[in-house]
Amino acid sequence: MRIVIAGASGLIGTHLSATLREAGHDVTTLVRREPASAAEIRWDPAAQRLDPQALAGADAVINLSGAGIGDRPWTRGRIDELLTSRLAATSTLTAAMAKLDHPPRTFISQSGSNYYGDSGSALLRESASPGSGILARLCVEWEAAAHQAPAGVRVVTPRTGVVLSPAGGALGRLLPLLRLGVGGPLGNGRQYWPWITLPDVAAAFMFLAGAGIRGPVNVCAPESADVNALIGALASALHRPAFFRVPSPALRLVMWKLADELILASQRMEPAVLEAAGFQWQHPSLAEAAAWVAGKH
Repeated sequence: MRIVIAGASGLIGTHLSATLREAGHDVTTLVRREPASAAEIRWDPAAQRLDPQALAGADAVINLSGAGIGDRPWTRGRIDELLTSRLAATSTLTAAMAKLDHPPRTFISQSGSNYYGDSGSALLRESASPGSGILARLCVEWEAAAHQAPAGVRVVTPRTGVVLSPAGGALGRLLPLLRLGVGGPLGNGRQYWPWITLPDVAAAFMFLAGAGIRGPVNVCAPESADVNALIGALASALHRPAFFRVPSPALRLVMWKLADELILASQRMEPAVLEAAGFQWQHPSLAEAAAWVAGKH
């Protein structure tokens, strides 16, 4: 397939681009700087600028663009930036598609597990209602923007969970502490985090590009785990203790709203659509995922 990726420079995008190319697909990436090769095309989503010909002949467009959720404190300005960066990129892509006589067959536009808000221990399939909060609203609007793609384009909105990687990913600041034996659970640890390893995220996106699935897809492993289990498995695989629990008030003091929505919220997501479609995980269990993160597989 010929696949165009927006937002290819992040953790998921970098690994996905490499995975698709290794599988023999032709990958073009959209960049915001001068292109360094023929496989790159410049665009400016903030100014809604993209030559529609960049998408001409593409079988699928994958949209991973957006400012990093946990990169900076959530000031009012930063919250606006999180939303506008996603909506501007998505609408730039759908507007370019609309100008083509033959738009791409498939548009895969990233969403997140935060769509469900703080849902406690309820099992969340793709049909579950959206939650409340800043991130839930962001995901709802982001998905709605993706569905502005022209009629006939198959739109998929993957609600991706916490991505586990030896390089850190969502556990960026916690993993080095666990390696040193000074990490531990966050809050009471009973909140569910839908997790998935980086190779399985890339494989899931490649699977979705070729499958006939449309609409929301929960992208997580089939084994659900709360933070206590997740941190415990990682610490065990690293042969380190994980005694140093970080209490919720301390997290809120340091991270403000970010703590409640990103760290303490609970989403017990089930990958019902992927399972029904026959997707095969490389790391379906937490034990296998932790061993891979620790460098044992």
